[in-house]
Amino acid sequence: MSPHETSGADVTPNPPLARRSNTLSSSLGLGEKLFASSEERRFAAAIEAGLDRVEAGLVTDTAFADDIADAAGRYLLEAGGKRIRPTLALLTAQLGDGVNDEVIAAAEAVEITHLASLYHDDVMDDAELRRGVPTAQNVWGNSVAILTGDLLFARASRIFAGLGERALELQAETFERLCLGQLHETIGPKPEDDPIEHYLQVLSDKTGSLIALAAYVGVVFSNAASEYREPVQRFGESIGVAFQLIDDVIDLSASTAETGKTAGTDLRAGVPTLPLLYLRERAASEPDAAALLARIEQDVDAAIPELREHQVTRDTLTEAHRWAAIAVDALAPLPDGPVKKALTRFAEAIVERSH
Repeated sequence: MSPHETSGADVTPNPPLARRSNTLSSSLGLGEKLFASSEERRFAAAIEAGLDRVEAGLVTDTAFADDIADAAGRYLLEAGGKRIRPTLALLTAQLGDGVNDEVIAAAEAVEITHLASLYHDDVMDDAELRRGVPTAQNVWGNSVAILTGDLLFARASRIFAGLGERALELQAETFERLCLGQLHETIGPKPEDDPIEHYLQVLSDKTGSLIALAAYVGVVFSNAASEYREPVQRFGESIGVAFQLIDDVIDLSASTAETGKTAGTDLRAGVPTLPLLYLRERAASEPDAAALLARIEQDVDAAIPELREHQVTRDTLTEAHRWAAIAVDALAPLPDGPVKKALTRFAEAIVERSH
């Protein structure tokens, strides 16, 4: 990996360094009240220590010798983030030998893959804000933002390569699903497809696959029993769908300060989130829904508050909770103990979040 060099070239500065915004207690609801015994507290401390190692590794792994690549590559990392995917990898690793160097490397590679996808998503969605700062393409332009995402994907591949052939296969399979999910979102459902089923499959591919990978690598690289692989993978994919459905609701939030995004970003980009799909379904038989749909098509900004308060948004929350319940049910084969307890609480925290 190339060291960070400074040439004095004029580059747009990054936002102030903001370490991961989550702790087990704040963002994921895995605090002291959950872990009562001394053994469980040691479990939580081990994951927190692992997250510190991941964070330090991410700073190193997103550094580039080129000034522009270095500034752009670290930009979203330094803007913050919950580090949900590394946390999940570290949690599932407790089913085996716990946090080791391979688990840390895999957790870093998954998070870098996630960061890379955000650069591309923001270009495709023409987003203005990400994590409370202007998106990369608004700072450097579309071409630099796309190439930065590519560089980060390449860096993640190098880390996975160091973990062996199976790790590369897992990354390639997941990357293929990420791209297919984005493609299917872009082109939309076929005439014979059910739009809602199509959308949920997009979420499984675009979001669920990478979260599932995070859960899976924790098991694989901690040498946990092989029978735990499928349950945690199904957990990760289901909780990924729940996560994105909550994002659909958050996209309608009036508070940019909390969400770090402009309200209605997805709708303005033409992304048919679940509240909108539910509204279209209702519009076929309900005049009020048809009228709201027409107002959204005329002026998205003006109609967002109305959509936020509509029943379709509450229905989206219900669907998110259903997917979280599916995720928890997938954990049945896991042994009782702090891992199962933490993953269950993890699922609950995902659907309780407001940003």
